[in-house]
Amino acid sequence: MGAIYLGVNMEFVRHEDKNFEWGVEKAAELGYEYVEPMVHWGRELLSEAGYFHSVSMLDDPYRLKRACEKAGVKMSALSAHSPLCKPEISTEYLKQAIRFAAECGAPVVNTDEGPKPQWTTVEEDHVLMRYVLKEAAMVAEPRGIKIGLEMHQQYSKTPKGLDRIYKLVDSPAIGINFDTGNSYLGGQDPYLWLENVKADLIHLHAKDITLAQSKDERGKVTGTAVGCACGEGVIDWKRVIAICKTIPNEIVFSVECGTVEQAERSIKHLKPLI
Repeated sequence: MGAIYLGVNMEFVRHEDKNFEWGVEKAAELGYEYVEPMVHWGRELLSEAGYFHSVSMLDDPYRLKRACEKAGVKMSALSAHSPLCKPEISTEYLKQAIRFAAECGAPVVNTDEGPKPQWTTVEEDHVLMRYVLKEAAMVAEPRGIKIGLEMHQQYSKTPKGLDRIYKLVDSPAIGINFDTGNSYLGGQDPYLWLENVKADLIHLHAKDITLAQSKDERGKVTGTAVGCACGEGVIDWKRVIAICKTIPNEIVFSVECGTVEQAERSIKHLKPLI
């Protein structure tokens, strides 16, 4: 039986107008053991000015490592979502994210198929995704980095669709980053789906969904940016934890919420259950 650890996606400080280091310190202050940084290509104003948490992959990867070591936390993954259906974007982006993860100390790089091109067919999209994942896996395998596929867009919103993407490339570097909120909003049974993919699970986005959002969006969307505080929505966390405790490897629950207050309430709810 593997252990479950609590982490938080850095999106929880998205509205604080603070930099990455501030967010890491805040996560540690709240009691989280792991953080999930978000990385981007190039340069953008808010991050450069210290008003946003995302880190450029043009920065020194040791910036992340030093910040986490100083705060006494680890990295569970990098949030490096890029559209697998658009290889002109995602191929080099994911390869760079994997190399960045290897150097900064993040064991997983999370992504999804992203919005598809308007003119491609379903079969063409899967050829494009296979190309990107094969190229990325060839970089990930020798570095010991895992690629976490998340349900988030048009093809991965169903168990069958996610499974087809997962099986495009046979590689030990590819696994599942299960998102409790996205799976629920897609109209699926998140517990049955989690049970079916737990053998391939490498990371989990702990996202709860309010009853109001559920009524408005369930079955109509393929995902959502962040959820509410864990324990204040529709997800049965005792059931999720019970499933994950049957997995032999260690799993980090990376809480996805939109405010510091929600992150604080989330850890207070989840920690006693775990």
